[in-house]
Amino acid sequence: MNAPDRPKGGRRAALTLAVITPVIAELLLGNPPLSKIWLMLLWIPIYGAGTVLIRELVRRRGGGWPPILLLGLAYGIVEEGLVLQALSSPTMYGVAGWAPRFLGLNSAYTELNLPYHAVFSVALPILLADLIFPSLRDRPYLKRTGLVVAGVVFVLGGLLLRVTVATSIDPGYQAPVAVLAGCVVAVALLAFVALRVLREASAAPSTVRGARVGASVAGVFGVLAGFGYLALLYPFGGASQPAFTHGAWVAVPMLGAAALAVLTGWLVRRWTASGEWTDRHSLCLAGGALVGHTAFGVVSNAVTLADKLELSALGLLTVVLLALLGRRLKPTGRRKGPRTFRAGMM
Repeated sequence: MNAPDRPKGGRRAALTLAVITPVIAELLLGNPPLSKIWLMLLWIPIYGAGTVLIRELVRRRGGGWPPILLLGLAYGIVEEGLVLQALSSPTMYGVAGWAPRFLGLNSAYTELNLPYHAVFSVALPILLADLIFPSLRDRPYLKRTGLVVAGVVFVLGGLLLRVTVATSIDPGYQAPVAVLAGCVVAVALLAFVALRVLREASAAPSTVRGARVGASVAGVFGVLAGFGYLALLYPFGGASQPAFTHGAWVAVPMLGAAALAVLTGWLVRRWTASGEWTDRHSLCLAGGALVGHTAFGVVSNAVTLADKLELSALGLLTVVLLALLGRRLKPTGRRKGPRTFRAGMM
């Protein structure tokens, strides 16, 4: 792996990506509410450094969105399986009661959070950073030293969460060795496929049949997909299981969420393969997903009226900022090749 020179503005782009990642993944979902925004300091190191690290590794290997999404899944396993250990904890957040546990894991929580991290903690922040800094979208932001620093901060951020959040919410719990080993193996396999296998596969010509879609349609679909996936898997409105189900009926929304994820991936892959996909389409799709995810946060996570109003205001501010970003985009110019948004969102 050669160490490319850091491009002009690369450090600023990396810092921007590091900041917007926890804002998107946590704050815009209502975790935490604005009244406890200081808690974001606990999440910035692992989220920010993790996403920067993923982007740097993929760009240095010449990869596009499929490896980014796979490494996003790996990030979710690290945070939820190794650091917080919420994937296997029988008590944390009460998620063990959402659905039957499988192989020692909280099945519905795992299905919800791993794709969530791949999309909202990794892919969307990287996409927005690419749109904010278009001249750098195909290049690493940092030199090798910056890459090492990002890795160190990521590890320290994980330790910070482990000794603060995990020990305070779920004191005394330690995941079984078999679960921890399985998480490590899964992360290693995902990293290998993302950085080695997919890089070689991307050299083959694409056989996907394209389909044209309007930017506004992509945006509406993003809203429905983002809100729908979360609503199918996260109990809200006083429900104890996803989608207000009981007992074995929880399999219905879990299968529905999986089908929605597959459908979204298939549609987005066809849309971006059409040759008519532009940065404006990407922005609308990403913006729609953000709106849907914040709207769900208002419904599910915001407890008080003040929390709901504050999160709604954040959502409106997000729309305004995305609209301003949209005005900066070139009206023409199509994005083709491996770095178009070719893998499924959610």
